[in-house]
Amino acid sequence: MTRHFLRDDDLSPAELVEVLDLAAALKAAPYASKPFAGPQTVAIIFDKPTLRTQASFVAGIAELGGHPMVVDGNLAQIGTRESIADVARVLGRQASAIVWRTHDQSRIEEMAAHAGVPVVNALTDQFHPCQTLADLLTIREHKGTLAGLTMTFLGDAACNMGHSYLLSGAAAGMHVRVSGPDGFEPEAGILARAQEIAATTGGSAAVVADPRKASDGADVLITDTWVSMGKETESADRAEVFRPWQLNEELLAQGAPDAIVLHCLPAYRGKEITAEVLDGPRSVIWDEAENRRHAQKAILTWLGERR
Repeated sequence: MTRHFLRDDDLSPAELVEVLDLAAALKAAPYASKPFAGPQTVAIIFDKPTLRTQASFVAGIAELGGHPMVVDGNLAQIGTRESIADVARVLGRQASAIVWRTHDQSRIEEMAAHAGVPVVNALTDQFHPCQTLADLLTIREHKGTLAGLTMTFLGDAACNMGHSYLLSGAAAGMHVRVSGPDGFEPEAGILARAQEIAATTGGSAAVVADPRKASDGADVLITDTWVSMGKETESADRAEVFRPWQLNEELLAQGAPDAIVLHCLPAYRGKEITAEVLDGPRSVIWDEAENRRHAQKAILTWLGERR
């Protein structure tokens, strides 16, 4: 049965460790493993703006010995010009794997149902699992472990990053707190799923409304843009509502003395995070951006081994 990576809980806690271990090994020896030699083709489709996702997947696939075939989703008009199922059937015969950055989660689920090859979620409106793989790799590099750490996400807890941190952090045995204004809470079903996973790993998953309480003693403090793609018209209103959740020196001081800071980028200094924090000594954001490549190489390799 073909395995896919469509949301964070597609990996069991034990499988998550396998992928992170593989990512660390691939980072240590980036040119030593060529599972896509041939070169095998990996289709990478972009329906949304991209920088890190395109750069890291293209570089990573090349390092794995493969050929990255970049498809402009707006030009292909997937789901409009022809059905997702038909596109999946075509690409599945041209490529060894498909990576898609798209809109609703249902689109990538339909792609996976018909492709016949591994499909990887490079971001949807609901989840961003490749990003959280990179983030867990980064945290483990700097902290030496994941289980038992407290990880706090500040901002739009209803966004794809809030959802993915809940699921991935719970699987890693972390204590995950997400915090945002009223009306910006994660989906109840995703929170419940994270709590179900946490019950098996010794972690926890919670919504903590007060940003100071959410940050109290946290080992990892994370934020993301307050205005996700497609929400640009809400920018001014969100800036006012989200101000207490800005990751600044005051909230950083609430965390553990050796707390580290993550942001998946692009960042807007002076809005969701201050320049002092983003560019400060506790920021590991540039390591995090690099680790997208290593984490994505690992998930592609791991899925390819299970075809």
